[in-house]
Amino acid sequence: MNFAALLRRREVSLVFALVVVACAATAREPRFATPENVRSILLWMPLLVVAAMGQTAVILTRGIDVSTGSTMGLAGMATAMLLRDHPNVPVGVAALYGIGVGALLGAVNGALVAGARIPPIVATLGTLGVYRGMTFWISQGRQVDEYQLPKALSDWSLTGPGGQPWVPWVVFAAAGVALAMHWFLTFTRGGRDLYALGGNPDAAALRGVPTGRIAFLAYVLSGAAAGLAGVLYTSRFGNVNPAQIGSGFELQVIAAAVIGGVSVFGGVGGAPGVALSALLLGTVNVALTVLAIAGTWQTAVYGLVLLVAVLADERFARSVRRKAGEAT
Repeated sequence: MNFAALLRRREVSLVFALVVVACAATAREPRFATPENVRSILLWMPLLVVAAMGQTAVILTRGIDVSTGSTMGLAGMATAMLLRDHPNVPVGVAALYGIGVGALLGAVNGALVAGARIPPIVATLGTLGVYRGMTFWISQGRQVDEYQLPKALSDWSLTGPGGQPWVPWVVFAAAGVALAMHWFLTFTRGGRDLYALGGNPDAAALRGVPTGRIAFLAYVLSGAAAGLAGVLYTSRFGNVNPAQIGSGFELQVIAAAVIGGVSVFGGVGGAPGVALSALLLGTVNVALTVLAIAGTWQTAVYGLVLLVAVLADERFARSVRRKAGEAT
């Protein structure tokens, strides 16, 4: 690969953007580069990395899951209530419970899209409202407070290997999910089928790819990842408010996937770019906070960068189609 081709890789451009943002923020406010702010970025990342890995599987199939935030909220609330009402349940078991709740909700999305053939944006927009309503219903609108949850869960966000506080366990959990998704997409038949379905659904079906089952699997993965993100949210913030957990989170998740190089036209993208995108968005988020810029601008930044990424993907897709036409 020559140098010009290397510069065009999404991962390289994300690293470059990350360096620019970090340097600009440090030049404006030197305290941005303190260890405390670096830790803030590391704590901000895991929820986004985990949920975005699931969203990656869906977008690769030319789908979309806008119910991610609500799935995260319902799974996180269900996990918090389990630990509140049954304090003897091991934290690891509770985490598996949250993942299972998320996977079940993702299966509902998958059944609507792959089984009932409802357009993904319509199906998941509907479940976004349903799952949010269920979060209020099971909690009766009441928050689960920090004193009602085990300290072992909070410790996942407070300490790491050797008891050090700088790189907590939730960061390793997110890294593990990213590596697992990279392995799945790169080395398994299921991962290759996701790319095939998104690249050309008709050709994938002719090649024997079980398109319905693969689409269903993508939404189950998205739901399970959102469920784990709900558990990590509970660990990170120590309480769960039904009106706050996961609210608006779907925009950040979709932005992380698309900015990370996952094409909305399907069949293109991977876990490394998405992980770097989450790191970039986390750096931007903390930079805006340190620079005392209003939080509303954060959403504007996500939307703007998302639009730029989609326009870049469209330009790339047109270039590929033009070259294919010239070749024939």
